[in-house]
Amino acid sequence: MPQSDALADQIELFEAYLRDERRASPNTLRAYGRDLHELYTHAQANELPLDAAQLDVTALRSFLAEISRHCTAATLARKVAAVRAFYRFLKRRSLIDRDSGTLLRAPKVPRNLPTFLGVDDAAAVVTEPSKGAATEALALRDRALLELLYGAGARVAEVASLSLERLDVEQRTVRVHGKGDKERMLPLGAPALQAVADYLAVRPELRNQRTGKQDPRALFLGRYGTKLGVRQIRALVKRYGMRALGHADVHPHALRHSCATHLLDAGADLRGIQELLGHASISTTQRYTHVSVDRLLEVYARAHPLARSRTLPDAKKSDS
Repeated sequence: MPQSDALADQIELFEAYLRDERRASPNTLRAYGRDLHELYTHAQANELPLDAAQLDVTALRSFLAEISRHCTAATLARKVAAVRAFYRFLKRRSLIDRDSGTLLRAPKVPRNLPTFLGVDDAAAVVTEPSKGAATEALALRDRALLELLYGAGARVAEVASLSLERLDVEQRTVRVHGKGDKERMLPLGAPALQAVADYLAVRPELRNQRTGKQDPRALFLGRYGTKLGVRQIRALVKRYGMRALGHADVHPHALRHSCATHLLDAGADLRGIQELLGHASISTTQRYTHVSVDRLLEVYARAHPLARSRTLPDAKKSDS
């Protein structure tokens, strides 16, 4: 293998591994591929060896130092993760003798608390389609869609990719494909089940009026019978958030986060919430415990007499 082609071939092998063996999500494939091609460009521009086996930790750190000027700590941490995964893969395949990626340290990334809505606000957004849409079919579609995002805690990509055969009305469940091509079963509560049933009754109306064509598999369809995409769903949620709450910063993940937070507040088990949301690590789900603690402190500060006043009630007045 010519040295000038070694790094490009190594990156290509890694991308194929992520795609075919790890079944990584399209977003992960794009991000890791972009990060490693940036490494290739850096090596090429600085006349470094175009071979991962010859790129030592000093070369890798110079690459990260260069890109750190133009990206956030979270983005830099992902790039470090991409390089580490790349070198780990090459070492396991015996394509390099030494894993220089283990010597890289990722920056500390502050973990922001999830954005969520209160119970009343979430209900207002979910029921907003009932107050009017372009047609009854679209209103019922949007209500069912919002019920799955909030009621079942589904990801927007999971909802967009749903097909009719994944819905089991009798068992009150829906099967979704999550991150890493992992499948899980989501329960449908009574409101979500009713909303989906109402939508299915009018789904045949969503078709191309000229040709009569309609996507035969997709659960959620656009006005002309084509599959509803992620960007369209985000726009719908934003629009209903604006109509119901008066601000346009409501997004599908806020509904998913609201689902988890409200379940936790109601006493749901953290492991059960992890399974529902499809989190690979319990530490991701534990973020919602911090949200609940913050809400508890807010309630305390607003309602408890000792939080509102630094002085105790007058003893004489109390005795009377």
